[in-house]
Amino acid sequence: MKLRSAITVCAVPQANAGPFVFHGASPAEFFANLHLANEIGFDAVELFLPDVRQISASETQKQLEDLSLGLAAVGSGAGWVVHQLSLTAKENQDRVKAIDFVNSLIDWAGPWSAPVIIGSMQGRVAAGEERVEALKRLADSLSQINEYAATRYQSSIFYEPLNRYETNLFTQIGDAAKWLETQALSNVLILADLFHMNIEETNLAAAIEDCKFNGKNWIGHVHWADSNRRAMGLGHTDVASIATALKSIDYRGYLSGEVFPAPDSMTAARQTFVSIQNAFQ
Repeated sequence: MKLRSAITVCAVPQANAGPFVFHGASPAEFFANLHLANEIGFDAVELFLPDVRQISASETQKQLEDLSLGLAAVGSGAGWVVHQLSLTAKENQDRVKAIDFVNSLIDWAGPWSAPVIIGSMQGRVAAGEERVEALKRLADSLSQINEYAATRYQSSIFYEPLNRYETNLFTQIGDAAKWLETQALSNVLILADLFHMNIEETNLAAAIEDCKFNGKNWIGHVHWADSNRRAMGLGHTDVASIATALKSIDYRGYLSGEVFPAPDSMTAARQTFVSIQNAFQ
């Protein structure tokens, strides 16, 4: 079983310290990083943009086609990191701005029908409020985004449970998947980030297996990161059990390296690529 590989390319200067392998905010740096991903052998890239204006979608499409690279997903983290937008904001006008930002990324990714990731933009339960109220706002926001993506581009949305230090909504992938089912958000799939899971899950392989229920696998994307957020193989994650679990649920999505560029981008990228090849010969 061979799974497709992807690597993260970030054009958000405010995220220079973040866990993305290739960084560069200018179009020249951004497109050079696409060439590096191709040089190593990745099947696709996962992109993080400050907004839809800085990097041309049409030029990106041309570059990716020339390189025979796919687009695995587009991250929305700049919505929070740069613009402080949240899908669970209490004020309706603030949520509308957040939804509009995500929808603009869905439009940008439209030529590929590529999914958009909801991670830090999910927000959190505010101090003093009931969790159920924040979840109602999250469900409403995801429902609107989901409908926009599905009807316009036949694309999915990836929802990423984060660790307890980054959100208090969902920190375990099984809980999030079951909640999505109760909300009839069948086009919103789970992004299983192995770094966050290393913090929150009792057993990573079992958590992955638990995301297949009622005949459906809810995992749409995997962030292939070791326990220390370095490239897989540079921490203590049990890769073999995770590979077995992904095979058992018939996972067909990408394995994407969202890791620190340590000791440098090329080393981290090559280690990510080799670890995927070794795990899924």
